[in-house]
Amino acid sequence: MEKFVIVIGRQYGAGGRRLGKRLAKELHVSYYDKELLSEAASSMGYTTEIFTNKDEKRPSFLRSLLSFTYGNMNDTSNPDTLSDENIYRLQSDVISKIAERESCIIVGRTADYILRNHPHLISIFIHAPENHRTKALVERNEADTLETAASMIHKKDNSRESYYNFFTNRHWGKADNYDFSFDSSKISEDSIVTLILNILNQ
Repeated sequence: MEKFVIVIGRQYGAGGRRLGKRLAKELHVSYYDKELLSEAASSMGYTTEIFTNKDEKRPSFLRSLLSFTYGNMNDTSNPDTLSDENIYRLQSDVISKIAERESCIIVGRTADYILRNHPHLISIFIHAPENHRTKALVERNEADTLETAASMIHKKDNSRESYYNFFTNRHWGKADNYDFSFDSSKISEDSIVTLILNILNQ
């Protein structure tokens, strides 16, 4: 089979990471999220901090303005002095190299945009109503109360949306940016996995 990549964007609490791990297991391919992308970056000679210290957050307005006005005059090997734009470029390099060498599952990091020209890319967005996601976070012991879970969801989703929109000039979660968009409160994980496996077989 030709090398393929499945990339998953997700609302917080909708089950995107769990789906990614399930697909990787079913397909016997590698799974990459922030932590594992960091390990891959290290194996390629990059500093791990380009992933571990820089979450999916857009640059501040002031930092973006300074970078645009003065350019990047910093040491490109040190993530503490790199511009956010150059850190994003390094992250993109790592993701592109992984996709070139192997079939895999990648969660987040605007991978759908970075790999948009990959000939065997399947891009997925997983979403669900907020009440479904708050209950899921409490059931998974990631939040003590529904109110805490809702606060976590708003913060995380706003951060991911700003990051994605800033670096891609697309709108995060908009259906026509992805091959498939699934509401995990209405479509079971089993059904999504079966559909993706059937698509790959075709």
